Amino acid sequence: MADAGMMKDGMARPSGRDMFGWFMRGEVALALGVVLIICLLIIPMSSFILDLLLAISITGSVLVLMTALLIKKPLDFAVFPTVLLVVTLYRLGLNLASTRLILSHGHEGTASAGQVIEAFGA
Repeated sequence: MADAGMMKDGMARPSGRDMFGWFMRGEVALALGVVLIICLLIIPMSSFILDLLLAISITGSVLVLMTALLIKKPLDFAVFPTVLLVVTLYRLGLNLASTRLILSHGHEGTASAGQVIEAFGA
């Protein structure tokens, strides 16, 4: 009888500890984040969720800016191009989601597109 931890091709199945390690190193978390950003482009968002995501985006932008300004050596922030690419993709998804929300619910009043969009509009 074959070992319970082995697959048909003779390779060992990853344990829960292995998968947790992948998440902690960010390998799977980054891929999952990009997939969620692509879902943001497809799935319509409610105004509350969009407000929450916009607040997270603004906070993240300030954190990236402060990190870039306060580092001592450029190699301390070597992942900056990757962070910039993912944050830009995230903002593009939010721009598309907010435009969709404004075009579909804008006739219901100024607050129908969300409080953050209304605050920046005012």
